Amino acid sequence: MTGPILLIGAGRMGGALLKGWMGKGFGPLYVVEPEPAPELRKQANAGRIPLHANIEDVSVDLRVCLIALKPQVLKREAAHLRPIAQGGTLMISIAAGIDTRFLAGAWGRKARLVRAMPNTPGAIGRGISALYASPQATAADRKLAQDLLAALGETLWVRRESLIDAVTAVSGSGPAYVFLLVEALAEAARAEGLPRDAAEKLARATVIGSGALLDADRRLSADLRRDVTSPGGTTAAALEILTAGDGLRPLIARAVHAARKRAEELGS
Repeated sequence: MTGPILLIGAGRMGGALLKGWMGKGFGPLYVVEPEPAPELRKQANAGRIPLHANIEDVSVDLRVCLIALKPQVLKREAAHLRPIAQGGTLMISIAAGIDTRFLAGAWGRKARLVRAMPNTPGAIGRGISALYASPQATAADRKLAQDLLAALGETLWVRRESLIDAVTAVSGSGPAYVFLLVEALAEAARAEGLPRDAAEKLARATVIGSGALLDADRRLSADLRRDVTSPGGTTAAALEILTAGDGLRPLIARAVHAARKRAEELGS
């Protein structure tokens, strides 16, 4: 039991959080979602989760309210949450780019705020979430926020809020970069003559297995890379391309920078 929890927005990430909370016995749980997925509607019809279409329909004293809305939607709806925040509820937002200054402006300077940035592997409990707490948040608030986000996987705290935008660019958006790598690797495999099914299977299994090895072997990723690279071998030939001046490192750096700048723009 954590006290009453309100989840606003039960899309992909909100739904993953809800599933994790139910598995850990957190609650009681309340959900605001005007377009619920079939599984959520099933849970609501079975009486397991009170489901509401509008925020105004919720009339319980809450311990915490987690807002899983897109940034543009949160900007539009933030004012409707002011009574909840001013009632002493811990407010947690996972919207990219929306900083605590904006949220405090909408909810009051005394509002207790935590920003978090989870990522999509949280849907299978293998995500990572970075958190930042406003000065008004208590130690108990921080502990509760961490427990709630841990339902998706690992957690870490950042001391400066501006770092949340960098987190968004690295781990928040990062799964898409990895999926694109699989696409590119499969396309390259097909270009070298492999059938489509074999190319896709090889690319996926290679990335999945490499991720598992990273998880099992805690040495630096550079050390693991060197283990695969024999001098003068096939991997070394490929890495000459990937580590060239216009290779993977500057490309990733530009991509992450662009994502961070976009996170800043979403909050302005």
